[in-house]
Amino acid sequence: MDWQPDQQGLQQVLQLLKDSQSPNTATQRIVQDKLKQLNQFPDFNNYLIFVLTRLKTEDEPTRSLSGLILKNNVKAHYQSFPPPVADFIKQECLNNLGDASSLIRATIGILITTIASKGELQMWPELLPQLCSLLNSEDYNTCEGAFGALQKICEDSSELLDSDALNRPLNIMIPKFLQFFKHCSPKIRSHAIACVNQFIMDRAQALMDNIDTFIEHLFALAVDDDPEVRKNVCRALVMLLEVRIDRLIPHMHSIIQYMLQRTQDHDENVALEACEFWLTLAEQPICKEVLASHLVQLIPILVNGMKYSEIDIILLKGDVEEDEAVPDSEQDIKPRFHKSRTVTLPHEAERPDGSEDAEDDDDDDALSDWNLRKCSAAALDVLANVFREELLPHLLPLLKGLLFHPEWVVKESGILVLGAIAEGCMQGMVPYLPELIPHLIQCLSDKKALVRSIACWTLSRYAHWVVSQPPDMHLKPLMTELLKRILDGNKRVQEAACSAFATLEEEACTELVPYLSYILDTLVFAFGKYQHKNLLILYDAIGTLADSVGHHLNQPEYIQKLMPPLIQKWNELKDEDKDLFPLLECLSSVATALQSGFLPYCEPVYQRCVTLVQKTLAQAMMYTQHPEQYEAPDKDFMIVALDLLSGLAEGLGGHVEQLVARSNIMTLLFQCMQDSMPEVRQSSFALLGDLTKACFIHVKPCIAEFMPILGTNLNPEFISVCNNATWAIGEICMQMGAEMQPYVQMVLNNLVEIINRPNTPKTLLENTAITIGRLGYVCPQEVAPMLQQFIRPWCTSLRNIRDNEEKDSAFRGICMMIGVNPGGVVQDFIFFCDAVASWVSPKDDLRDMFYKILHGFKDQVGEENWQQFSEQFPPLLKERLAAFYGV
Repeated sequence: MDWQPDQQGLQQVLQLLKDSQSPNTATQRIVQDKLKQLNQFPDFNNYLIFVLTRLKTEDEPTRSLSGLILKNNVKAHYQSFPPPVADFIKQECLNNLGDASSLIRATIGILITTIASKGELQMWPELLPQLCSLLNSEDYNTCEGAFGALQKICEDSSELLDSDALNRPLNIMIPKFLQFFKHCSPKIRSHAIACVNQFIMDRAQALMDNIDTFIEHLFALAVDDDPEVRKNVCRALVMLLEVRIDRLIPHMHSIIQYMLQRTQDHDENVALEACEFWLTLAEQPICKEVLASHLVQLIPILVNGMKYSEIDIILLKGDVEEDEAVPDSEQDIKPRFHKSRTVTLPHEAERPDGSEDAEDDDDDDALSDWNLRKCSAAALDVLANVFREELLPHLLPLLKGLLFHPEWVVKESGILVLGAIAEGCMQGMVPYLPELIPHLIQCLSDKKALVRSIACWTLSRYAHWVVSQPPDMHLKPLMTELLKRILDGNKRVQEAACSAFATLEEEACTELVPYLSYILDTLVFAFGKYQHKNLLILYDAIGTLADSVGHHLNQPEYIQKLMPPLIQKWNELKDEDKDLFPLLECLSSVATALQSGFLPYCEPVYQRCVTLVQKTLAQAMMYTQHPEQYEAPDKDFMIVALDLLSGLAEGLGGHVEQLVARSNIMTLLFQCMQDSMPEVRQSSFALLGDLTKACFIHVKPCIAEFMPILGTNLNPEFISVCNNATWAIGEICMQMGAEMQPYVQMVLNNLVEIINRPNTPKTLLENTAITIGRLGYVCPQEVAPMLQQFIRPWCTSLRNIRDNEEKDSAFRGICMMIGVNPGGVVQDFIFFCDAVASWVSPKDDLRDMFYKILHGFKDQVGEENWQQFSEQFPPLLKERLAAFYGV
C-alpha cells in the first residue's frame, strides 16, 4: 500500500518551504517554530520525501530544500521514525536516484548517506547491492546518481566498508569501480576514481589485491581531457606515494615527468593536487636519488607557482594600500591556543633551537587556506632541506631576474623564494647575504603592501644570520625599518612586521637592550593604532621582548611606557573575553622580566587570576552535576590564569607571599591538580613549584595532601604533566629537607623507571635526574640503595646542563649517595667521571666532594688498575680530570 499525502497538508508543507526561502528574519523565525510543531507528526517526513521525489512540477530549489530539511530530521531523530516512515523514505530514495535534475540527484545522495551514517549500513542490507546494480543502468542519470551516493558513502564509512561487520562489501565494490575508469562520461570516471581513492590511505585489503590493475588504469587516464578526472588521478598518485611507493618505483621516471606537466596544469585545482606530490616525495628516503636529475625542470615550475594569481590579489585586496582604519571582521581572527607552561633547564648551548617555530611557514595564512602558491612554497622549503646547497645552481640564476623585476608580482614571488629556502640552503646563501639583506631591507619600504609584508617574513627567516654580524651592519637598519613597518598603514604589513619582529627578538635577545626605549615607544604607539586581530599579535611581540631582554626591562622609564596601556586593556576586558589569553600570556612574561618592578601592578592582576580559576572550577562543578542545564567551561581561562600566577611567583619571588596569604589559592590548586584535563594539571604543577620557591610557608601545610597527587602524575604518557610534577617534587625536596623522608617511597620508583625508559624526551630526563639527585641530597639513606639502578642514565642526562643551582643540588645528592653506597657506582664509574668533568666551575665544597670520590676510587683500585681504567677515557676527559682533580 503506497502512502499518499493529504492535499491540504501538502499545500501547508509547500507554503512552509516557500516561506523558508524568504530573506526576512521574522519570517524565518515563524518557519522555525512551524517546523518544530510539524516534527511532532511522524508522517511529516513522508511529505518531505514526497516533495523531493514525486512533485516534479515544483521548482528544483524547493524540492531540494525539502530533502535537506528531511536530512536534518534524519540526523536529529531518525531513531524515533516509525518503521513504515523509514521504509517509505528509503524506498523513495532508491527509486529516484535517476531524477532528471542533477541538484535533486545530489540531494537524494546526501539523504541516503545520512541515513547510512546513522548506523543503518548494517540495518539496510539491500542498499549497497542495489546501488551497485544501479551503476549498470542504461540510463545515464541513474548511473550518475548511484555513483554520487556511493562516493559519499565511501567518504563517510570507508572503515566500515572494509570490515567483517558487513562481510567486506569492498571485495565486490573495488573491482566494480575499476570497470568504470574507462566509462565514456567524464563525470562517471571521476566518481569511480574518487570512490577508490577513499581506500588508499587505510590500505584496504580489497584495493591492495587489485593494486596493479588500479595503477595501470590510472596511467591510462593520465591525459584525460576532464580536469576533475586529472585531479583525482593526481590525488591517487600522491597517496600511493605514501602507502605503496614500492609499486610506483618502477614507473618513477615517467610519473615525475607527468607530475611536472600537471603542476603547470591550466586548471589550478589540478595543479594544486599535483604540487602535493613534491611535498610527499620530499619525505621519502628515495627523494634525492629519483629527483636529482629532474630539479632543472622542477625548480622553475615551483618558482613560477609561487606568484600570486589574479584571484589571490583580488581576495587579498592587493590594490588596497591603507586599510588600518577598517575594523576586522570577527571571522578573520583565528582561535589562538595557549601553550601551557613547561619547566626546562638551561643548556650548554645558549641558543634555543628553532624547532618550535615551525608554524611560521608562510605569510598569507589568513586568506585562502591552501593554494598553489603556498603549496609550491612549502614544496621548495622541504626540497631545500633535502638537497641543501645542491638546489642553488638551479635557483640563483632565476632569483637575479625575479628580485629586481619591474613587475611587483614577480618581485614579490622572488622574495618569497628567498624566504622559503632560508632554512635548507642557509650555508650556501651566506656569501650572498651581505648584498641581499640590504636589498630586502629596502623592499620593506616598497610602495606595494604585499611586497612590504613578504619582505618582513623573509627577513625574519634570516634573522639568525643578521644577529651573528656586527650590530651596526644589519641588525640596526633591519630593526629600524621593521619598527616603521609595525606602524604601517596596511594591516597585513603590520601583522607581518609584528611577527617578524618577535622572531628577531628571540634571536637578538640582549643585543636589543641599547634600543629598548625606541622599541617600546613603537610598540606602545601601535596599541592606539591596531585593530582587533593585530592587537593579539602585538601582545605576543611584547611578551617575547620581555622574555628576550629579561631584567633589563626593569627600568622606571621603561615600566612607565609599557605598563599603563597594558593595564588599560586589562581593565577593559571582561572575564569571559578570550582576548584575555594573549594578554595574560604577555603579562606573565612581563611580570617575570620586571621582577620587583611589577609590584605596583601585581594586586589586581593576582586577584583576577584567582577569580578566573575559581569561576572556571565552579562552572565545571555545575556542569558535572547538571550537564543538561549548564555548559562545560572553557578551561583555557583557568590554564592561562595559573600560568600568569606562575609568572608572578617567579618574578616577584618572596613579595608574592602577602598575596598568597590573602587568597584561597592553595585550596584551588588542590582541585586543579586533580583536574581531568592534562593541561590544567601541567600548569598547576608549574605553579606549585614556583610557589614552593617563592613562599614555602603557605605550601608546607598542604604537603601531605599534595604529595600522593604528585606521585600519581609521574606518568610519562603525559610528558609535560609528568615533567612539571617531577620538577615540583624536586623544589619541594629542597624546602622540606629531611622532613621529606615519609614521601620518598611515594615517588622514587616511578622516577627511577622514567629515567631508564628508552626514548624519554630530553627535558623530562633532565628534570627526573635533578629530582632524584635532590631526593638523595635530603634523604640519602632512603635513595642510595637504588643507586646502581639509575647512576648511568643519571650521569649521561646531566652532562649537557649548564652549571646552576639545580645541577649543584643534584650533584651534591649523588655524592652523598655514593658516600652511603659506594658499591652502587663502581660498574659505571667512567660515566660519573664524565659527568664531573662537565662542570665548568663547581663551588669549592662541591669540588672537594668530587676530589674525595675520585681519589678514593683511585686509592681503592691501586695505581696500575687506575692507569688501565683511565686509558679508556677520551683525551679531553683525561685532560680535564688531571687539570682539575690531579688524577
